[in-house]
Amino acid sequence: MSQPNLTPDDPRLAALLDHARRLAAAGADEAAKAAYLAVLRRDPTDADTLIAIARLAVRGGHRSAARTALGHAIACHPGNAVARINLGHLLLESGELDAAREQFEAVLAGQPSLAPAHQGLARALTGLGQPEAAAPHWRRAFAHGATSPQPYHGAGTGIPLLLLVSTRGGNIPTRSLIDDTQFAVTALYADFHKPGHPLPPHALIFNAIGDADLCGEALAAARRVVVASSAPVINDPAAVAVTGRVANAWRMAGLDDVVAPAVRSMSRRALLADDTLHFPLLVRSPGFHTGQHFVRVARRAELAAQIADLPGEELLAIDPMDARGPDGLSRKYRVMFIAGDAYPLHLAISREWKVHYFSGAMAEDAVLRVEEAAFLADMPAVLGERAMTALGAIEAALGLDYAGVDFTVGPDGRVLLFEANAGMVIQPPGPDPMWDYRRAPIDRALAAVKAMLMRRASPGIRSAA
Repeated sequence: MSQPNLTPDDPRLAALLDHARRLAAAGADEAAKAAYLAVLRRDPTDADTLIAIARLAVRGGHRSAARTALGHAIACHPGNAVARINLGHLLLESGELDAAREQFEAVLAGQPSLAPAHQGLARALTGLGQPEAAAPHWRRAFAHGATSPQPYHGAGTGIPLLLLVSTRGGNIPTRSLIDDTQFAVTALYADFHKPGHPLPPHALIFNAIGDADLCGEALAAARRVVVASSAPVINDPAAVAVTGRVANAWRMAGLDDVVAPAVRSMSRRALLADDTLHFPLLVRSPGFHTGQHFVRVARRAELAAQIADLPGEELLAIDPMDARGPDGLSRKYRVMFIAGDAYPLHLAISREWKVHYFSGAMAEDAVLRVEEAAFLADMPAVLGERAMTALGAIEAALGLDYAGVDFTVGPDGRVLLFEANAGMVIQPPGPDPMWDYRRAPIDRALAAVKAMLMRRASPGIRSAA
C-alpha cells in the first residue's frame, strides 16, 4: 500500500523525522537511512531529510548519492543555505572549485554574514589561485575565532579532539579517519589562531596539516598550539615541517636501498638560465598533488613553453626515475605508515609516465587488478626483503604517526621513491564489485588509524596549559 503524502507541519512527519535523527545520532546509519527514506516517501521535498540522507551517504562513502540528494534539496529549496554549503564542500573535496564557488556565492547573496559560507568561498578561491580575493572571506569566516566545531553523531559526550588544519589547503582528509560517533571534533585553523587565546577542551590533537611546501606558516602556528597543550599529538607539526619535497629528497637519498630523485627549488629565471640541466626533466609547482601543475619536459627547447602555465615563481626541478616494468607499464605502489606499522593501500599501473590510481589502467584491465590484489594480499612477497627493509627506513626517517609513501621497485629490488609525507589519502573504493578485493586492506588501514586515535586519546579532557 502506498504511503500518503503528509504536509510539513503534520505531527506524524515530525515524529518520523525525530526518530530518524535519534538513530543517526546513535550511529545506527542503516536504520537511520531507512527511517529518513520513510520520511521522503511521505514528503519527497523535505530539505532536512534530504540533507541528512546526504550526510549519511558521505559517511558511507557514497558521494554521488550525497550530491544527488543535495541537488534535489536545492532544486526544491533554492534558498536553503545548509544544502548549498554541504554541496559546496563536496565539490571542494572533488576538486570542482568553480562549481563550489558558485554554491557559496549563492548563499552569501542571501546571507552575506554567514561565516561557514565565507569559509567555503575562501577555500574555493584559494584553490583557484586567487589568495587576494580569498583573504577578506577568511577574515570574515574567523572574525569570532578560528575554531569550527564539527558534527558529532555519537551517543552521550564524545571524546574531545582538536583537529589542526590550514586555510591554504594541504590538509589530510580525515572524514574517513576519525570516528564521529566516538570523537567530538573541533577544527582549529592554525594560521588564524591568536597566540595566547584559550584552546577548546581536548583529549587529543590531530595535526591534519600535511603539506610542508604549502603550509609552512600554518605548521609553525600549529607547533605553537601543540606547545601550549599537554594533550597527546598525532603528527607533530615539527616532524611534518621537514617533509617538503626538496628536504625529503636529501634525507631519503642517504638511506640504504632507497633511490631518491634529485629535487631542486628554482626560480623561473634560474631554471631557464641553467645550462647544466639534463633532459627529460620533470617540473612542478610546489603545494599541488594528484599530478596537478606537473609536466615532463623532453627537450630543453620545450622548457619555456612547458612551464609557462605553471603557477608560482618558485618551481621544483626533478630528475625523473623510470617506473616502467618489463612490460613497458609504469607502476606506483602506495603504502601507509600508521603507528609504526606498514599497510599496503594500492598499486596503480599506467601506460603514462604520470601514474595516479584514478587515471591509470586499473579499471579497464582485469590482469592488472590481479597484480594489485597479490600486492594487497602479501606485500612482503611482492616487494621483496630489500624493499621492505627500505620502507622501514623511510618510516623511521619520517617519524610520523600517520603518513604514506609512493614508490616503485627497481630491477635490483631497491625502492625508487616518488614521495613520502603526511598528506597521503586513504580513499575507500567505489561500489563496483570489481573493487571488492581492495575493501579489506583499506578497511584494515582505516581501522588502524581509528584504533591509534582511541589509544592515544588522553583519559581526561586536557585543556591548554
